[in-house]
Amino acid sequence: MFGFKKKQQVEPYDKSSTKPVIRASICTGEKVAGFKEIQTGKFHDIMVIKNDGDLQTFMQKYDVAKEDIVKEY
Repeated sequence: MFGFKKKQQVEPYDKSSTKPVIRASICTGEKVAGFKEIQTGKFHDIMVIKNDGDLQTFMQKYDVAKEDIVKEY
């Protein structure tokens, strides 16, 4: 009503057992952000990345620095 934005809460993830990953398709260019388990290599997708705004949302929501994100093809 007055233009106040709801503050987005940070959702924690286990930094000791998972790492943030962006999976990108070579053929279609589709990107999916999620977390990969270090021990098993299992990927848990969180959201589709369509533009830079989506990537910023993912980084803010999970408190991830751009340097920490690994890109896989």
